[in-house]
Amino acid sequence: MSYARRMQRVQPSAIRELLRLGADPEVISFGGGYPDPALFPIAELGEVFAELLVPERSESLQYTASVGLPLLREQVAQRLSRDGIACTAEDVLIIQGGQQGLDLAARMMIDPGDVVITENPTFLGALIAFNPYEPRYATVFSDDDGMDTDDLERVLATEPTAKMIYVVPDFANPTGTTLSLPRRRRLVELANEHDVLVVEDTPYRPLRYSGDHLPTLKSLDTEGRVLHLGSFSKILAPGMRLGWAVAESGILERLSLLKLAADTQSSTLNMAATSAYLARFDLDIHIVRSVPVYRHKRDLMLHTMVETFPDGVSWTEPDGGLFTWLTFPQGFDAAAFMAEQLLPKAKVAFVPGATFFPVQQQPQHARVSFSGVPDDRLVRGVTAIGTLLRQL
Repeated sequence: MSYARRMQRVQPSAIRELLRLGADPEVISFGGGYPDPALFPIAELGEVFAELLVPERSESLQYTASVGLPLLREQVAQRLSRDGIACTAEDVLIIQGGQQGLDLAARMMIDPGDVVITENPTFLGALIAFNPYEPRYATVFSDDDGMDTDDLERVLATEPTAKMIYVVPDFANPTGTTLSLPRRRRLVELANEHDVLVVEDTPYRPLRYSGDHLPTLKSLDTEGRVLHLGSFSKILAPGMRLGWAVAESGILERLSLLKLAADTQSSTLNMAATSAYLARFDLDIHIVRSVPVYRHKRDLMLHTMVETFPDGVSWTEPDGGLFTWLTFPQGFDAAAFMAEQLLPKAKVAFVPGATFFPVQQQPQHARVSFSGVPDDRLVRGVTAIGTLLRQL
């Protein structure tokens, strides 16, 4: 049997292995960016699902429009409008989580050999979504203020036919860093100057624990070049598999056609339940209650690193989101350390950082998530990392 050439770019990823490790109760996994399950609004969602799953509400199990339930689109538009994005329900496409948005954007924009610009490092899930369409990557240096727009300007000058810029401006995955306001403005200016699409991925945006709230790239968009992606996964529950895409009409129409071809529609039942939840309960209050929990976990992890990690190891201090990024001394192999030390000796896992680099992998990094681990296991796991590092 002869498979399509694109399958050569579809390989088992660290994400699949980390999902497996995350399901092993004996492993303290800092791998997957799981929300804390103790925060899921189970009673409230149970209430709305129970009301939908009755004969009188059978439409909740029926097909519906591929763009999403009209009321849910309106509710998302209202939330985004309060965040500074000028949009209506007609500007919103309901998708199956932000990951589907990445796949649809890639299918819309990328032909084999086309250039996609990313931060270095960037979200592994984005690379997994883009790779089947055979892009060529150009990477931009990033620091504590996010994507370096001076370096972006250099890359755009050397890659004048680049099709797409992908960025996580708020609490980036994997580094946890946030794109500064001057750089947000400059990024949009550069996109206009070079006629390139910006894919703004914002799954962690509501989860800010410190620092100033910054405008979205979409709210700064002056020529309709920003495709804004968001998700309910981190603020409601990832099992709902719902998110949204917002863009100007020409982009949204093309994305809608591609979604129709991919899966017909998102789950009617999950859309109806999410819409009912938003109508009856206050999602913002739920987020306000979640933020102190995650802030505490972030602070506990960073404090434990200070107490237990040896000199020569550094990490980011995120203002929000679910991750921090470890940098070990040059020559250190984080994947080998996890496989040979952490897992067999302490049953602790993180995400080795090499695969987050699209072009030239750098093995001396790792991503750790603090969000879904109970406090006692968090301290025990981080302490085990520090202890084993000191023994090297």
